[in-house]
Amino acid sequence: MDGLKRRLNESVQLKLSVTLCMAILAVAVVAGVFSFASALDEAHELQDDVLRQIAHLMERQRLSPGSPVPEVSFASSNEESRVIVQHLGYAASKAEVAAEEALPLPSNLTDGLHNLDAAGENFRVLVQTMPGGERIAVAQESDFRDEIARDGALRTVMPFLLLMPVLLLIVADLIRKMFRPIAALSREVDQRQDEQLHPVQTSHFPVEVRPFAVAINRLLGRVEQSMASQRRFVADAAHELRSPMTAISLQAERLAQADMPEQARQRLHALRDGIDRGRNLLNQLLDLAKAQSSVSVVDTPVSVQSVYRRVLEQLMPLAESKQIDIGVDGQRDAHLMVSELDLFSLLRNLVDNAVRYTPNGGKVDLSIEVDDKNVALIVEDSGPGIPVIERERIFEAFHRLLGSDQVGSGLGLSIVKAIADRLGASITLGFSDESSQTGLRVAVNIPNQ
Repeated sequence: MDGLKRRLNESVQLKLSVTLCMAILAVAVVAGVFSFASALDEAHELQDDVLRQIAHLMERQRLSPGSPVPEVSFASSNEESRVIVQHLGYAASKAEVAAEEALPLPSNLTDGLHNLDAAGENFRVLVQTMPGGERIAVAQESDFRDEIARDGALRTVMPFLLLMPVLLLIVADLIRKMFRPIAALSREVDQRQDEQLHPVQTSHFPVEVRPFAVAINRLLGRVEQSMASQRRFVADAAHELRSPMTAISLQAERLAQADMPEQARQRLHALRDGIDRGRNLLNQLLDLAKAQSSVSVVDTPVSVQSVYRRVLEQLMPLAESKQIDIGVDGQRDAHLMVSELDLFSLLRNLVDNAVRYTPNGGKVDLSIEVDDKNVALIVEDSGPGIPVIERERIFEAFHRLLGSDQVGSGLGLSIVKAIADRLGASITLGFSDESSQTGLRVAVNIPNQ
């Protein structure tokens, strides 16, 4: 019960459906009771009219008051539906009463309709004085009359009983359809990527819901402005810092050519390493800002194998310095309708991450898998891999695995995730060696258009 109350308070659709259904049921019950009572009363009135018509026929036949036996008439051979007509005041014998040929009716009954208990049963009796002064009684069993009246009243209420479930289903379906635009709006907004902040269409929404959709559009506009401002700030800051960092790097190179003690040269070497890390961070910040920008329109397909070769050419010196076996597994190629710069940046960051985290003498393989729906770009390495509990946070900016001695900014996989979202791709992480739970296997599944 508490759960139902909570759902009613939380769901406008459910609350409206239950309220309308309860109101319809209440109105239907009142209308049904009123219709049943009216039909029952009308059926009784019609049955009373039958007794009056029989009495009128007897009046036209001028029943003789001096008849030695009661005038008994049967409207049907069925005892329950019989109509008894007899003189009022006639002293019926016990045999006649036992044979139900006459009713022991009091002689002092007034003219009109009466409900009497005679011979152990209830009867509806009409007493009427004939023109000749004799009085007759027209009687019918009340149980039979009530059964006929109830059947007629139930037939009157039956449409209510049959149509009520149909009406409730129609009301529930109409309410569900009226709330369908809101559900469609929630699905549309929920399925959007982070960078998809374009306004929702409001023309097909009802007037009552349209202000809500307009408010969402305004919020999306403010969020887009805020994110664009943030991206511009990051890009501008990184761009402005590149010149000073380049100047510092040149000064460090010139300083390295000067004569200095060995201790000073060691410190200069550490300084140059820090400068290189800063320059790499600035370059990755610019790449991240570009990856989070709007999607560019691509008119020509891009060969994945050609991008693989470019990535290998750029990262081969780093791989050779660590004696890592790196290459493309297989000759299969695929062509994608994506930006070549985006694809190059995505693969470069993946392969760079694999090379840096793979121990000396390890292995990094690049491959392609194609099916009817997706093209999977796969990068596998023989490094330590990523624990399952860390995989949810690995794409966050500046997040790095604990215990890693590799130098980096923690932006590589964030750039990969941003570009994958731009391309409408999904990323799957796993172990390259499932048996030993080591190595990292990254599959970027790009829709095959």
